[in-house]
Amino acid sequence: MSGTKQKILDVSLELFSQNGYSAVSIRDICKKVGIKESSVYYHVKNKRSILEELLDQFREIASGMMANLENSLTNAQDFSDKGYEAIRDSFFEKYLMDGFCNKVMRLMAIEQFNSEDIRKLYNHWLLEEPIRFQSQIFSVLMEYGAIPKADSGYLAVKYYSPVYFYAQRWLFSGELTEENKNSFRKEACKHMQVFFTELGGHNG
Repeated sequence: MSGTKQKILDVSLELFSQNGYSAVSIRDICKKVGIKESSVYYHVKNKRSILEELLDQFREIASGMMANLENSLTNAQDFSDKGYEAIRDSFFEKYLMDGFCNKVMRLMAIEQFNSEDIRKLYNHWLLEEPIRFQSQIFSVLMEYGAIPKADSGYLAVKYYSPVYFYAQRWLFSGELTEENKNSFRKEACKHMQVFFTELGGHNG
C-alpha cells in the first residue's frame, strides 16, 4: 500500500470517527491529506470504498483477536487468574483501547443509525461476540469448579454490561487520552473484583 493511500485511509477514519461517514466529503479528506481531489481516485475508487476497506481491516483485526482469545481457552484445565487477566487485558488494550479499533467503533456507533449493515456489525463486535465469549469463559470456570454453577449467558450479560457502560463513558466519549484509558481501567477492574467477590469464586 502506498504512503498516500495509507494517509487517505488514516485521515478518512479520523474524520469519519469524529463526524460520521455521511458528514464527510471527498473534498474534506483531500484537503486534510493535502492532495487535489482529482488525484485521490488514483488511490481509491470512491468514498464508499474507503469505508469498506476500513471496515474490512477492522473485521480482520477483531476476528484475529477473538481467535487468539478462543485459543487461550484450549488448555482450560490450566486456566488461572493470570490467564484470565491476560484475556481481559487483551480485550481492553488491543481492542477497546487500540487506536484503530477505537476509531472504527466510534464510526460504527454514529453510522449504525444510517446503515443496517453497520448496525449489525456494531452489535456483533461490541455486544454479541464479547457476551458469547464471556459466557464461554464462565462455562469453563464452572466446569473446573472455579465459580459456582449458574446460567453462563446471564452471568456474561451481568458481567459485560458495566464494562460496556464504562467503555461508552471513557473510551468512546471525547478523546482517547491516557487519562480516560486509566479511568476506564480503574472502573472496569473495580467492577470485575466486586463481581467475582459477589459470585463467590474466581477473582478477576
